[in-house]
Amino acid sequence: MRAVRLHDHGDADVLQVDDVDRPEPGEDELLLEVAAAGINPVDTYFRDGSYEPVGVPFTPGVDFAGVVAETGAGVDGFSAGDRVFGTGIGNGGFQGAYAEYATVPTDRVVHLPDGADLSEAGAAGVAAVTAWRALVDHAALDPAERCLVHGGSGGVGHAAVQIADAVSARVITTASAEYHETLADLGAETVLDYGRDDLADAVLEASDGGVDAVLDHRLDDYLQFDADVAATGCRVVGIGENSPDPGFSNDGAARSKDVSYQFMSMFNTPDLRVPLRGVAHLLATDELSIELARTYDLEEAAQAQRDVMNDSFLGKLVLEP
Repeated sequence: MRAVRLHDHGDADVLQVDDVDRPEPGEDELLLEVAAAGINPVDTYFRDGSYEPVGVPFTPGVDFAGVVAETGAGVDGFSAGDRVFGTGIGNGGFQGAYAEYATVPTDRVVHLPDGADLSEAGAAGVAAVTAWRALVDHAALDPAERCLVHGGSGGVGHAAVQIADAVSARVITTASAEYHETLADLGAETVLDYGRDDLADAVLEASDGGVDAVLDHRLDDYLQFDADVAATGCRVVGIGENSPDPGFSNDGAARSKDVSYQFMSMFNTPDLRVPLRGVAHLLATDELSIELARTYDLEEAAQAQRDVMNDSFLGKLVLEP
């Protein structure tokens, strides 16, 4: 089979397409014919060695969707021909989706309903599971609550807008002007330009005085902002930052409103199958659509990894072997 591999850590140019033996599934694994693999920033961190180094050579890719080709001897509940999807980040880790076939442990894969698109599902994993964990598990978002999603055009952001809308929350999000109409169509009640000088005032006005939940992907920029626009009892869930030293300029704004902060990593999800089943249901019922900005083939994997870090787009990039 053909697989994208790197033989040394480095920039995107280290990625190459090799002819390799098709893997055999282990006792509790599935062998998938890969239909689509999401392109994520985290893929680049494993490639360049920023994250704990992975032995080389290896095939990147943590998000996947495809059709079961073979099951391990100890597998129950899956059969050849089943459509499935999932994500490999989790305790024990998994990579290898940038290939025609991949083996996947059954603890990070679920069935994909017939109504769901394989390419969208292949791009869903990291983004949609992170959004689900943040808003459903950590923020415990309730109907009619006001939810602020920073960066609504991103992979996590556009999934979060739809998940919040699916629980009947009132969604406020930020994005460049070119994405406002699409985000409104995806379920945002209010879409604001993130660069406007009066952004905090605009959020307060849109939320009638303060938001009940926040999904923050850039804590170093918005940690204080979140406290300033919070309603009493607001839950802020932080999923990332550009600088590792976020801080308050006035923590009294948070204390005076009993704001709670939860910093999370999808890596710590106790059972990835739980949020994956929720995402699968939303995909099948058209309450969640993963917007595919671009698709790539195996030979274009290096360019895809450059684009995911450098380009502006709404939604996700996906590799289709």
